[in-house]
Amino acid sequence: MKVLKFGGTSVGTAQNIKKVIAILQKESLSSPIVCVVSAVGGITDKLLQAGELAKQKDKSYLTVFDKIKSIHFKVIEGLVNNPKSILKEVDATFENLKQLLNGIYLINELSPKTSDKLVSYGELLSSFIIAEVMEDLNLNTVLKNSQELIITNNNFTKAEVNYDVTNKNIVDYFNKANQLITILPGFVSKSQSGETTTLGRGGSDFTAAIVAAALKVDQLEIWTDVSGMYTTNPKLVKQAYPIANLSYQEAMELSHFGAKVLYPPTVQPVLNLSIPIHIKNTLHPEAFGTIISNQKKESHLTVKGISHIDNVALLTLEGSGMVGIPGFSKRLFETLANEKINIIFITQASSEHSICFGIDVSNAEQAEQAEQAINTAFEYEISLHKINPIIVEKGLSIIALIGDNMKSHQGISGKLFSTLGKNNINVRAIAQGASEKNISAVINQSDVKKALNSLHERFFEVNTKQLNVFITGIGNVGEKLIDQIKQQHNFLKKNLKLDVKIVGMSNSRKMIFNPNGIDLNNWTEPFHHADKSSIEGFYQKVIELNLRNSIFVDVTANKDVASVYENYLKQSVAVVACNKIACSDQYANYKNLQDLSLKYNAPFLYETNVGAGLPIINTLNNLVASGDKVISIQAVLSGSLNFVFNNFSDKKNFHDTVKQAQFEGYTEPDPRIDLSGIDVARKILILARENGIPMEIEDITNDSFLTEANLKSDSVDDFYDTLINDEAHFQKLYASATANKCQLKYVAEYKNGKAKVGLQEVPEGHPFYNLEGKDNIVMFYTQRYPEQPLIVKGAGAGADVTASGLFADIIRIGNK
Repeated sequence: MKVLKFGGTSVGTAQNIKKVIAILQKESLSSPIVCVVSAVGGITDKLLQAGELAKQKDKSYLTVFDKIKSIHFKVIEGLVNNPKSILKEVDATFENLKQLLNGIYLINELSPKTSDKLVSYGELLSSFIIAEVMEDLNLNTVLKNSQELIITNNNFTKAEVNYDVTNKNIVDYFNKANQLITILPGFVSKSQSGETTTLGRGGSDFTAAIVAAALKVDQLEIWTDVSGMYTTNPKLVKQAYPIANLSYQEAMELSHFGAKVLYPPTVQPVLNLSIPIHIKNTLHPEAFGTIISNQKKESHLTVKGISHIDNVALLTLEGSGMVGIPGFSKRLFETLANEKINIIFITQASSEHSICFGIDVSNAEQAEQAEQAINTAFEYEISLHKINPIIVEKGLSIIALIGDNMKSHQGISGKLFSTLGKNNINVRAIAQGASEKNISAVINQSDVKKALNSLHERFFEVNTKQLNVFITGIGNVGEKLIDQIKQQHNFLKKNLKLDVKIVGMSNSRKMIFNPNGIDLNNWTEPFHHADKSSIEGFYQKVIELNLRNSIFVDVTANKDVASVYENYLKQSVAVVACNKIACSDQYANYKNLQDLSLKYNAPFLYETNVGAGLPIINTLNNLVASGDKVISIQAVLSGSLNFVFNNFSDKKNFHDTVKQAQFEGYTEPDPRIDLSGIDVARKILILARENGIPMEIEDITNDSFLTEANLKSDSVDDFYDTLINDEAHFQKLYASATANKCQLKYVAEYKNGKAKVGLQEVPEGHPFYNLEGKDNIVMFYTQRYPEQPLIVKGAGAGADVTASGLFADIIRIGNK
């Protein structure tokens, strides 16, 4: 004999009930079937709602009643071609239900006893409908009322089963039964005095387990609307997947901590008999599901699942008067027990100075009730200042790692808390039993989704790490970066186990977001119609989304954007920037960003600040970290200026050369930033700071090659006019270099704590002499490279290489 239970949306619609009937028909070919059914989806809640409205003298209970009736009639009409006979009997049942609700309305009372009678209609109706439809299909089916089998005490709404009587009733009935399929309503039962009772939360599962245990079947099957118990909540974590095998203990832990597929009482009747529970999906019967048993299965997973409970309040009792005084815990927990408040989490400091515990506050009054009761119980000690009034914190959740194998593996707790810490998720309290089957942490409820995704990625996703990237500055470089991420997405996921998603992008006018990742094959059209952007609005949206492994990428030259880096870092959002303003600002601001990066474990990378995609800063950092000492730095750090002086000659005027550089994207929109030398000064300043020197921009000598008129120009157009007027000046510079058989190069130098930038005539044979196009070059003279410098050379400007430098920083963060 087999025992199957169907619930959830499995019995929510006519279409799904047809699937239930098909499964029963197939299963009954090999053995007799006992089928336990829940109420039609959502009906129990609607019955309770109607009862509460009636109790409050609110006549809208009749509207809810009509809705309940309409749902059932619609189901019947979708199942039976000629439903008149079924509708007649169901209509009579609804008349009884209506009379009950009218009675509640008249007496203005809804007792637990009446509540049980009210909600019992859900299962009684669904089981009757399914049985009648199966009989109409000429299937060998009998409906048996579970209330005639399962006998309980009078503890209404959560009755306790009398197993001696119940087991005898079940065995006696099925020993005599000869039908292939028996339909039983779940959840409902009767007391020894004949009153209707119910089995509480998850009561239909419980009914099935009671029957399975009494009949000692080989397996209990629970058919629902999901394919088993998942590694975590699939509604919050898309990568969650069904767990093939669980122990009873693991299943109970997951169930206690919010996995709604199964409720802990369900396990109890079959636990001692070692009857496996197989959870299956009615909508996808071919899916394997989850088997819960005592049979040990080899598994490479140390953690089996991650679960959570929302609506938790954390209460803390503390005070020096608690230390060494027996009985405080007893008084505290007795007080809560008397108020019927269930404790779901406990932790206590070894100093005995404080006790911290969590309670479920789905009922909002529970927290206030607990606070008042505890403060009253300890009123005397509080008045003497031996202990403090109870502290209540709301808006919290409990997350829990669960698995039998955790006790034999070191470092599980470390992985849990380091993962949460890296994602700026604050842990309010922790609890871990000696068995190490459950490690629980209390966090803010707003952080649950990020916590579950981060932990699932850490423990279940074959080390694939999702990076959530927010890009501001969708111009030439920004578009190249988007293209590169799109092109390399599959490669990174396969080879580096990095899943890079762009979830937000903006320019000075528009911004769009998609927490699941923007479609990079079609982003321009939605971006064109996107919301109006703002620096603060973009930041607020990043924080609101609260995604794990978030990276803010600044592809602007905007001072206001640079000013918000510290806000991102304080929220543990990594920052990648080609914008040089932040790192070349006042040293105190630069140092502050470095400190915030360390404090909040949020990487701050800016390789493209110097040399675009060249690994200049990274090379310098590696030299310093390895113990080498940088003696001096000589560099050509402006691809823009190098391009200009490589193309300028006595045959091509300076104005046209600068125009060409701007047109080809080698200069800023305002070329004065490049030609004034301030850009190069910022770069050598950053290198000096990376070498540990607290230098300011004012400390750098800037020998400008521009004329006074160039420097005092009021606008970009005015600047270009001055270049035409001062052509003779630039030709004189070119003629001097040619006469001396030199090349003009704009050189940055750092030595002995001092730095300067300026135009130099570089002689033939010097490493800078043949530097072509937009290339950069840096020579590091160090204790290990005193005579032959360490040289980094390559393209130092251009959208592609700058984008690739930003992309490299993003990948570096992913590999941390």
